[in-house]
Amino acid sequence: MSDHIEPFTIQIPQEDLYELQARLARTRHTDEVGDQYGFSGTRLRGLVERWTTSYDWRAWEAKLNTYPQFTTTIDGQRIHFLHVRSAKPDALALLLTHGWPGSIVEYLDVIDLLSAEFHLVIPSVPGFGFSGPTTEPGWGTVRTAKAWVELMRRLGYDRYGAVGNDGGSVVSPEVGRLDPEHVVGVHVTQIFSFPSGDPAELVDLTGEEGAALGVLKWFWEEKGAFNVLHSQQPQTLAHALADSPAGLLAWNAQLFDETVEDDFVLTNTAIYWFTGTAGSAIRFYYEDAKAKYHPSEPTTVPLALCMAASGDFASIRRFAERDHANIVSCRTLEATGHYLAHTHPNELAGDVNEFFAKF
Repeated sequence: MSDHIEPFTIQIPQEDLYELQARLARTRHTDEVGDQYGFSGTRLRGLVERWTTSYDWRAWEAKLNTYPQFTTTIDGQRIHFLHVRSAKPDALALLLTHGWPGSIVEYLDVIDLLSAEFHLVIPSVPGFGFSGPTTEPGWGTVRTAKAWVELMRRLGYDRYGAVGNDGGSVVSPEVGRLDPEHVVGVHVTQIFSFPSGDPAELVDLTGEEGAALGVLKWFWEEKGAFNVLHSQQPQTLAHALADSPAGLLAWNAQLFDETVEDDFVLTNTAIYWFTGTAGSAIRFYYEDAKAKYHPSEPTTVPLALCMAASGDFASIRRFAERDHANIVSCRTLEATGHYLAHTHPNELAGDVNEFFAKF
């Protein structure tokens, strides 16, 4: 296996930008009788208008390219990553992992805040962005975590921390499970631990825990269709997402809440479009749903949770402790939304700094 790593620069061909504009100009918007049926047509029209007339991809491309980027092949898959070294040569390294429908873009606002104290490795998840599309089955949480362990070994880091949001909050603890000799700690913005189905677990819930379960119930019943479809028939949906940028925008934007600005939504979506990874990214859900391996023991690496007070999944500690044996910090920020690294970079970076300063 080659350990070759080569520099990478994002350079979307101008022809691809012209082609995108032509497709957006031919968007066929659907009829609408109310937002209760799904993503708002009015909202979509506004985003398409912005994407067509005034959004500047080249500015975002240049912003991404201000940070050193590289690619390497691991387990047969090209892996793209930002690698920002701290001025402190002996700094601890942090591995930051995004999820769907996000990308490396969600961590741009914490790079300068964290790189003062840490070396940063920010990869595109296999099948997402510039690490995709994937070309064979199996790229779910465990295979990704194994690739991350190899990536950090290849970069020469024998001590590092793992940070995650959304899908990254699932991958990062798994990195700790696979590589406890080198992972000093894991920091996430969600812990996806749910009731097992045993009624005894729910007998003495506190009011706060009951409210958190209520949020989860609402989300699953009202907005969980994407998860079911991704887990069962991602390829069926992929045909539409690969053909229509407006359709891709609506499907992805359903999970970008009002705490983020239009250009954040468009930049994340544009990366999926330009890299042709709308289909391979959602296959990640299928791979996890059909995975034969499921950990039977809790993780043991020190784990920190820093979550938003509202607008996101509310982690419940009693369930989290069933899956993670070493939760050392739980903090709730006075914040709303799912993308804290983008919307509240100072607060999130502060919590990350505080947690990893112990190691």
